[in-house]
This record gives sequence, C-alpha cells and structure tokens, in this order.
Amino acid sequence: MGTFIIEGGHQLHGEITPQGAKNEALQILCAVLLTPETVTIHNIPDILDVNKLISILEDLGVKIQKTGKGSYTFKADDVNLDYLQSEAFKKDGRGLRGSIMLVGPMLGRFGQGFIPKPGGDKIGRRRLDTHFEGFVSLGAKFRYNREEHFFGVEAKKLKGAYMLLDEASVTGTANIVMAAVLAEGTTTIYNAACEPYLQQLCKMLNKMGARISGIGSNLLTIEGVESLGGTEHRMLPDMIEIGSWVGLAAMTQSELTIKNVSWENLGLIPSVFGKLGITLKQKGDDIHIPAHSKGYEIQNFIDGSILTIADAPWPGLTPDLLSIILVIATQARGEVLIHQKMFESRLFFVDKLLDMGAKIILCDPHRATVIGHDFKSTLKGTTMVSPDIRAGVSLLIAALSAKGTSTIHNIEQIDRGYEAIDTRLRAIGAHITRV
Repeated sequence: MGTFIIEGGHQLHGEITPQGAKNEALQILCAVLLTPETVTIHNIPDILDVNKLISILEDLGVKIQKTGKGSYTFKADDVNLDYLQSEAFKKDGRGLRGSIMLVGPMLGRFGQGFIPKPGGDKIGRRRLDTHFEGFVSLGAKFRYNREEHFFGVEAKKLKGAYMLLDEASVTGTANIVMAAVLAEGTTTIYNAACEPYLQQLCKMLNKMGARISGIGSNLLTIEGVESLGGTEHRMLPDMIEIGSWVGLAAMTQSELTIKNVSWENLGLIPSVFGKLGITLKQKGDDIHIPAHSKGYEIQNFIDGSILTIADAPWPGLTPDLLSIILVIATQARGEVLIHQKMFESRLFFVDKLLDMGAKIILCDPHRATVIGHDFKSTLKGTTMVSPDIRAGVSLLIAALSAKGTSTIHNIEQIDRGYEAIDTRLRAIGAHITRV
C-alpha cells in the first residue's frame, strides 16, 4: 500500500494542465469494440483505471499501439469472445467499475455481453438495473449467476425500442447507446444522461457512421446502422481534475493557472466556486486563480439563508466535486450545507477532516454542514487513509494547506483517477513525497 508524505503550509505557483477525462475515457475505450476498423484516440490519461481497461481490451484480442503520450490506436478485428467467460476476465472485470460498459458494444456487435459484478470506490450502492433494463428493452435475454455474481445478456439481433430510463445514469445511457447504434430500427431514450462526456461518445459514434440525434439533451434518438467504421477522436480535459486544482489554489492561497480547460464544457462549475467566494478569471481557454490572500467568503441565498450546494444530473453539479467543495469550505468565511444526494457513503471521509481541526457537522449520510475557519485557524497535519479517488484528493488538498506533516495511505485510490499527481504537484511547489 503506497503512501504520500505531505509537508503542508506552502504556497504554490505556476501552471498546471489537466489530464484527459477519466469518465470519458472509460466510455470511449469500450466503444472501439463496435468496429473492426482502426480507432485512434488522443489525450488518454495514464491512470490505473484506464490502464486496467486497456489491458482488458488487449486480453479480448484488441490490437493496441501507443503512438505518443496519451495517443493510442485500437483495432478490434479479431475479438476473443471466449475470454468474456474466463476466470481471468471475472477477476479483472470485478476490479474496475467502468468494465460494465464493455457489455453494450459487445452485445450490439456480437450478440452477447458478460460482466462480473464490478467493484470500484466504496462510496455507496451503484446499481446496474438501468443498464440491463435497457438491454432487455432492445430484445436481449438477461441472466444472472448469483453464486458467481456474473451477469450476461444475449440476443440474435437487437431491435430498436422506446425507453424511459428510471434514472439519468451516465454509464447506463452510454451502455445502451453503444448497444442501440447497431440495432435494427429506431431507439428512443428519454431521461438520458447528457453530460459532456456522453456527448463526446455520441459525437465519436456519429463520426464512425452512427445516426444519433438529440445530443446534449435528455432525449436521444438512434437510428440503427449495419456497421461502424474507424475514426479519430480527442478527449476533453477532466473537469473533476480542473475543479480539484481550483480547490487547491484556494486552500493554499496560491496563484495558479489551469491550462486548456475547455470552458464551454464546465457547466455550473465556475459559478459554484464563485458562490464560495473564489475568483476565477477566464484567459482564453485557461483559468487563472489569483492568490486569495484575504480569504474567500461564502454567499448566502438572497433571502439570507445558508447556502446549500447539492449534486444533480448534468447540467447540475457533478457529485465528484462535492468532496472538494466541502474541503474548500473549511477555510471560507461563512457556512454551507453540502448535500450529496446520489451516494450515501461519500461524506464519511469528514472524520479525517475533523481530526485535522475542521468544523463540520455530519447531519446524516447525505448531508454535512461546514463552518469555515476563515484561515484564522489552520488545519493540522495528521495520518489518514484514502477511502476513494475523490475523497483521497480532497484529503490531499487539505494536507497541502495544513500546518505540519500529513501522511496519506492507500494512495492507489488516488492513482486510479489522477495521473502522476505527486510529480505534477511538485512542479508547482508542493512538498510531497511518495513512499
């Protein structure tokens, strides 16, 4: 189990460039299975979860070649279907949440898809019903081996259908779309997710020959086609990493520039940070954050009541940033209620912040009230264990702002979502060592 040793209390300075988006990568990489032709993808992040998925694709028989930093070609012209029911796949797929999105393209192109119950972050229940209900609507037969926790869907030929999703699941929508592009007839998906990464997937599929309309809305129409061809695609920067660096700048009272952020795809993120009192300046496609030497003040609602920040499906605020926002609030002027609606275990890392001296009331598994210190009382260094990707980075930000030395164990969780994070942070002045 890896460890970070962090000496906090140092101001940072300089520029940092966000990696490619992890959540887009997990969708886009699965989509290469939809064609026997070559697909070239750029800006792929070098992180554990993405590398694990690339390894699974290789074991499936996909020919993969790295052509440069973050750039790969994929050619799925000789896929080994037997691997899907092997013990090796059951082990590898179980360790990666994103492996669920292999099912849609495999079902669409080959008429069968299998997956062990995926693992991933311990942030609460993330059910798979939406995925499989969508596949069944398209005409697939579903089976589940309870002893091995192994799911399967099979169909001779998928048929287009109308479906109203019970939740606007991003991975569920992506999976159903990838199955439906090769189905016979028209598929209509209402209450579809419309996150930028899902839009990216749909745009890439259209370049491959799919016929998807309604991209960016919650009503997608997919006219099935016989086959898809190759394409070239560049992934967006990771909006969660961008939000993490904004939080880091605020908490350490540092002047930072975040490069090439794709402003038009950030949605509510800049305005939510603005409500916390953080100044973000747009310079071309960069974000400049001045040093908040006098701190930052949380806005109240217009009637004077305490601000509530909650997650919601896009274009609402992504739940992946709530832990970052909670940490930022510990040094703000004022109070805020953080309402994590989607995952019931994601706020449980606040006990580590309490050990550091933060003022937080955990109201229930979904809500926490934060009373800011206004930098009049700094957080104190301590020893912690990273419970998941986003909480781990939030604790890392807290440690970089704290007085004294902090130790974070289980940093493999952080490595699952952030590329060479210690090296990149040292480049802007952070005192962090990997042991």
